[in-house]
Amino acid sequence: MKQLSILGSTGSIGCNALAIIEMFPERFGIKALAAGTNIKLLAGQIKRFSPELAVVIDENRALELKKILPPKTRVEIMYGEDGYRAAATHGSVDMVVSAMVGAAGLVPTLAAIEAGKNIALANKESIVMAGEIIAKRADEKGINILPIDSEHSAIFQCIVGQRKEDLDCILLTGSGGPFLNRPASEFASITPEDALAHPTWQMGKKISIDSATLMNKGLEVIEAKSLFKVSLNMVKIVIHPQSVIHSMVSFRDGAIIAQLGIPDMKVPIAYAISYPERLSLRQPIPDFVNMEPLTFKKPDLDRFPCLVLAYTAGKAGGTLPAVLNASNEMAVQAFLDRRISFVKIPEVISRTMEIHSVVANPELSDIIEADKWAREYAKKEIIGV
Repeated sequence: MKQLSILGSTGSIGCNALAIIEMFPERFGIKALAAGTNIKLLAGQIKRFSPELAVVIDENRALELKKILPPKTRVEIMYGEDGYRAAATHGSVDMVVSAMVGAAGLVPTLAAIEAGKNIALANKESIVMAGEIIAKRADEKGINILPIDSEHSAIFQCIVGQRKEDLDCILLTGSGGPFLNRPASEFASITPEDALAHPTWQMGKKISIDSATLMNKGLEVIEAKSLFKVSLNMVKIVIHPQSVIHSMVSFRDGAIIAQLGIPDMKVPIAYAISYPERLSLRQPIPDFVNMEPLTFKKPDLDRFPCLVLAYTAGKAGGTLPAVLNASNEMAVQAFLDRRISFVKIPEVISRTMEIHSVVANPELSDIIEADKWAREYAKKEIIGV
């Protein structure tokens, strides 16, 4: 039986992962669950899966969790960074599902790697911030990083069994988000409710806004560069509104392999936690005979400047991707809180990136410092908007 730790158990990925695990109780066990502030949902997960360790964001919520759990519940409760590290490095765990949102996932993910745990990775931000460091340590430790993002899972599935030297380019698909066909003149009036209404995927708030700005696709380009050890120029974005093809890979002889399926995150999650096997999920396949035509187009860099910012950060490297990510997190939260408009998101990011002094070959401490600096600077930009 494979023993798992779920970092981000109350988020969209975490809940889907636990739904899969519940389908296959003979295959998987849960040793640790780490959440943030959703104490009620975490308490229910503890009752269902009986982990040895549960983690929340702070001491107050740890006390709250203790109060609502039945008195005889046998679970250790921790909080904060020490708790997340403990969940990531739990001695009985074989694999860590890294599904925390944002930069908060970096330190626990690296801790899991240092502890020799295989990683099922949904926390793209950790790769964006410190991709070279993570990839190097994973190689040194001899552990596997298996992508959960639907696009990177698709790429991984397309290249399994292929020779790397035969790879020509990666065709990273994206739906284009809810504003694919909306005129730029209407972007200033976009509300958080508009941006959260993704046309094909059910996701958390932060990733839904990133999908609306197409920043999510930009982060995925940087992630693909590090995960698959290719140059940034080898990763190309293709807008595919139907979300049937999750990504493609082309080879030097002109052959293209694509991975297709319905838009449901259970498929890439299941593949990551069960690799190299495939679980019998009983998922429907696309109705190819009756579906609408599959269409493709180039991304509009004028209407979606976050893509340009992501490519700029990816090409520059060093600490700039961490600054891109941190300022984006701050701007997205400000938009969700209605403190800035939708069109101000890329402006905040751009100004923060422009003022940053890039460290070319950063240590982890440099990346963490750049993340902290970018959050403070972006906060000032947001106040000044």
